[in-house]
This record gives sequence, C-alpha cells and structure tokens, in this order.
Amino acid sequence: MRRRQLLQFLGLIIAAPLAAQQGDDSSPFRPLPLPAPNAVRTGAGRPGPGYWQQRVDYRIQATLDPARHQLRGRAAIHYVNHSPDPLPYLWLHVEQNICAPGSVANVLDQPPLMFLGTAFDFSCKGFDGGLTLESLTAVGRPLRHTVYGTTMRVDLPRPIPPGGIFDFDVAWRFTVPPYGAGRMGRDGSLYEIAQWYPRLAVYDDVKGWNHEPYIGAGEFYLEYGRYDVALTVPAGFIVAATGTLDNPLEVLTATQRARLLRARTSDSTVAIIGREEAGQPRRTRPRTAGTLTWRFHADSVRDFGFAASPDFRWDASGWRGILVHTYYRPSASLWLEANRMVRAALRYFSEQWHHYPYPQISSVEGPIEGMEYPMLTFDPAGPTREDLQWVLAHELGHQWMPMLVGSNERLYPWMDEGFNTWMDLGNAAEYFTGTPYGDSIEAHPLHLHREHALPGLEQPLIARPVEVKNLFWTGYQKPALMLGLLRDEVLGRERFDPAFREYLRTWAYKHPTPADFFRLMRDQSGQELDWFWRGWVYGTGRLDQAVDSVRARGDSLTEIYLSSRGELVMPVTLALVLDSGDGAPVTRYVRLPVEMWNLGNRFTYRHRGGEAVRSVVVDPERTLPDVERGNNQAVP
Repeated sequence: MRRRQLLQFLGLIIAAPLAAQQGDDSSPFRPLPLPAPNAVRTGAGRPGPGYWQQRVDYRIQATLDPARHQLRGRAAIHYVNHSPDPLPYLWLHVEQNICAPGSVANVLDQPPLMFLGTAFDFSCKGFDGGLTLESLTAVGRPLRHTVYGTTMRVDLPRPIPPGGIFDFDVAWRFTVPPYGAGRMGRDGSLYEIAQWYPRLAVYDDVKGWNHEPYIGAGEFYLEYGRYDVALTVPAGFIVAATGTLDNPLEVLTATQRARLLRARTSDSTVAIIGREEAGQPRRTRPRTAGTLTWRFHADSVRDFGFAASPDFRWDASGWRGILVHTYYRPSASLWLEANRMVRAALRYFSEQWHHYPYPQISSVEGPIEGMEYPMLTFDPAGPTREDLQWVLAHELGHQWMPMLVGSNERLYPWMDEGFNTWMDLGNAAEYFTGTPYGDSIEAHPLHLHREHALPGLEQPLIARPVEVKNLFWTGYQKPALMLGLLRDEVLGRERFDPAFREYLRTWAYKHPTPADFFRLMRDQSGQELDWFWRGWVYGTGRLDQAVDSVRARGDSLTEIYLSSRGELVMPVTLALVLDSGDGAPVTRYVRLPVEMWNLGNRFTYRHRGGEAVRSVVVDPERTLPDVERGNNQAVP
C-alpha cells in the first residue's frame, strides 16, 4: 500500500469512531452548543467559585399628587461593582419614557397583543408623556448623561474599579398615564404605580450591560438590593407596596393595627377595612387633612411597586407568619374570596416547590389585567371565579420566577411566564378539585397544541418576546406543556421534582441563563436532556409516533414495528391488547425510553410470551401532542 493510501486508510480508521462519538449532525441526540462552563457558571449548571453579580440599593422619597396625576421623586442610589471589570459608565432604565412621543413603542404604534380573547395593549393609548429628569448628580456635581428612549447612559467622572462603589442622586417627575403600557396606570382615584423610578440595568458575565429597550412585550431584568422608600400621599389614601411597613403607628388606626395582629395568625380572612368602612376616610384614617408619609423597607428584592386609593376594602390573613393582603374596591364582588385564593396558592407553591421568602404578599384589584412586583401584584376584578383564581395565583407565582430566581424576562419569558404557568396548573387543579374545571385544567396546554403549534407560523421558545407573534403560546402555554411532559413522560416525578426544587434553591437571588437550567436539570436528574431542549426550546418540530405494523413470528414472539415520523422524539408508551386464552383480552402497558431512537427513527419492539397480540396502540392515554393519531394503532 502506498504511503498516501496508508495515511488515508489510517485516517478513516481514526475518524470513524470519532464521528460515532460525536453523532450525526442531524441526530436529535447531538450535544447542544452551549457556552463553555467556567469559574462563574459550572458545567453542572450552578454558580461557580467565581460567580458574581452587582448590587444596587435605593433610598427613595416620592410624592403622589392626584390633583395633577403627578408623581415626583428623589432617590439616592448605591451601586456596588462586584464584577472583575472597571465600569466607566452606567446604564439605567427610564421606562416611563415608553409613553414619550419619540419612544420606540409610540413611534411604531403596534397593535395590541392578543391572549385568546384578551387584548394586551403595550402602547399608552394616545397618552403622550414621559419622565422628566430634574437632576442627576454625584457629590453635588452634575453627571453627564444621554437618554435613548427608555434607557439612559451615565458617564462617570472615573471608572468604578472592581469591588468599588458609586453613590449618586437623581430627581424626576412624570404624569401618571391612564393606562401605562399595560402594566401600571390609574383609574379614577386608584393608582397602580410601577416602572416609576430610574432603575439600574443588569451588568452580568454573559452580556455585559443588558440594556434592551422597553417596548412592552419583554418585561424586566434587574439587580437585587435593599429599598428604603417613603411615599407621601393624601391622608385619605391607603397604600399597598413592596416591603414591610415601618411606621404603622403613624398611618394606621389602632383598630387596623389590632386587626392586622389578629390576621397574622388567622387561617380565615380578617377585614382590616370592611365593606361599610371602605371609602370613608374619617373612619379609616388617622387624619383626613393634608398628607401622610408611608415608609417601607425591603431587602433582597429587584424592584419596588405600590398602589394607593382612598376606596380600598382591605382583607388579610396569615400563613406561617406571612401576612396575605388583598385590597379591592367595593364593586369587585368576586374579591370576597380573593384572600383565601391567594393564601391557598402561597401554601401550595411553598410546600410543593420553595418556601416563600418574604414577610408579606399584597394583591391589588384594579385596571391592570395582571402584573407582578416583589411582594405585590396587580390583578383585575375577574369575570368569573375561575378566572380570578387563575390570575391571582399566576401573578403570585411570579414571586418565585422571576422575583426569587432572577432570570432575564426581556429575553426569555418562557423561563418565568412559562415555568409559572406550569406551576399554576397544579395549584388550580388542587383548588378546584372535584369540579370539571379542576379535573381538566392540567391538560389545557395539551389541548391548545393543535390550534397554536402551526407549521410555518409557530416560533421557538428562544425567540425574543418582541419578535413573537403569539406570546400566549410561546411564552406561556407551550413551556408549561414542555415542563409537564418532562415531568410525567420523560423523567418521572421522582427525578423531576427534586431537580426543579434544586434549580429554585440554587439560583435564588441570582441570574440563571437557559444553559444553567439545562445543565442543572441534567446533572441533578441523571439523564441527558439535550435532545429535549433542542426540540422544545430551540425548535418548532412536531411529534408523530406511529405503529407501522405488527407481525407474529411464532407462538412466543411478536415484532412491533414503530417509527418516529416527526421532527420531535419522545419516549413511547404502548398498550398491548393480548389474548389471555380464556376469551377475555388483557391490556399490558410498556414504557420504552427515548434511547430507543438512538439508531434512527425506526425501532422494533419484541414482545415475548405465550399470549397472542390482538392490537397495539401508541400513546393510549393521549398524553402527548401527537399530530397524527390515525397511525397510532395497528393489528397483526
């Protein structure tokens, strides 16, 4: 053999096993091209010894002026640079500018986003306004800054060194819009205030500064820290907010303080402001003239929101020392059950997945269709009891994702909206157990699959929310279906549940990426899952499992020819109807792991035994989103 031929032959011998190890480029089991693990984020999906994230603390003083619908504020901001990089500038979000005439959202004037029959309008509905920056200083000197729509770059006198701090002050004002991009606003004398102060963007090890503009569909990605907030409002108003109230002696009556003390240990609802007291400041306020300042503090949170109104009914109860507050207007008749709904969801999420870490939760009824902030949610009055329970529990569930586990909502809504939707399904099933709604709600995402997973129209979960045309499916229902299938059809609850709890525990108060989630679930469960994430997160392929034929090969062997005809692969469940010998058929179930497809999209299952096979059915319980059920059954 010539030398060149010999080298080519040896090359083929060496390359063949290497190609087999790496897998065919078209194999669903080929490794995902994830970022390389390092000292910051390990290959096990956990923070490494070099993990870091920034910290931001805020001291805010703000005044709400209902006569002019105006909010004015001042903040002292303390920024700690835990990164290994010197920072010559900071990026801040100034999201009230979404309503400014030159904002991206206002210029584009995009149509509302449809969630089934509900329209979410992420515009300001013709309202022209924005945040007016009155001052931006450090040690009394102005800071050079440039505003780009809903973001602002602040150039520093000198870079903040690694481990260094920077303190600066900002003052601002804005007019509260009647409807602020679907997430805040006012309705009569009720104010739901959010995205209301300049907030630091996240600087992380993955992208550096995360300063994507606020357009509407993408939500928020923020740093953790401490908030000390003083809110001055008319004396007749009641305030619900993130955090713990520091001055109840000044802003609550002796009767209200006594009722709250009783509510803390009460399993049932205690009226802090009852139906006959709502809207009567003389009976519910320490004084009615002038203003009162409510003081709150919150630690290890990533944001702060509040609501204020003179007309609230206020109910409260307790669960393991946590106060559950519900605030609503007297016209919201369904809200008489709201406190019990929130308390039940708090217990369910805490016992099932991770204990609620904060001292209170406040749910506020108002014009916002549903939005979440630390320890605070905005919720609608609700057209039905089931709808109200769902939205209350869903917004509460966001306390776990992304308030506790701080993923990037502006890029990956499936990691908070989707995970939360999946958790909500189990909670709703428990709350309404024994009813048609409760007994069917967990299958809801599966039933939606045929309508929304349309070839050529469906988009992958990894798509940015501002590019997604059907966020209801891509951000909420499909990832909920995905997690349900991973739990029940791939891993089993005994492997999935501890892994998901470990994800919540490990990344509490931190910033996980999709790669961190994928790696942790693999590491904790002990099963390779790249094939699963490729199909469900990065692709839009469909599942089509089939029984091609059934052939008897003698008295003791029947061969069942199976195929995976779609782009997705999943484990297979077979129902074998067998002849028992006495005339009565017997059904035997067989579970085949996903590794059956390692060698391609066809597999032969060999049934050995004395019973004759009468028929074979794939996915007999119809738990999978199989797009063609006409090929799921065969007879010999």
